[in-house]
Amino acid sequence: MNIEDICRICSKLPAVTEDIKWGHDLCFCVAKKMFLVVGLDESPTHVAFKAADEEFEEMSSREGFKPAPYLARHKWVAVDDLERLNHKEWEDYINRAYQLIKSKLPKNIRKGIENL
Repeated sequence: MNIEDICRICSKLPAVTEDIKWGHDLCFCVAKKMFLVVGLDESPTHVAFKAADEEFEEMSSREGFKPAPYLARHKWVAVDDLERLNHKEWEDYINRAYQLIKSKLPKNIRKGIENL
């Protein structure tokens, strides 16, 4: 897995945008709400994403995972190396993070996304 693979997975999701924030983080958003962040200036490449409340503690204690700095209170986890997970695992985590953020959007915005 590499950053381009992450980009391809994210770009398949409806209404996803990407942006560089804080000068060095590639952020993937739905309706301007982040669901995944890739650290571009880190080696190995770190990735943080939104986790389900009920999965946060377990995920944070897995090898290579930890609560994401600055975002842990919102149940985000960080992975120390994007190569730690295979393509299928990344697809699953990215899809779940996307759905979690999308589900919190106002109903009219969610409907617009679902109609894409």
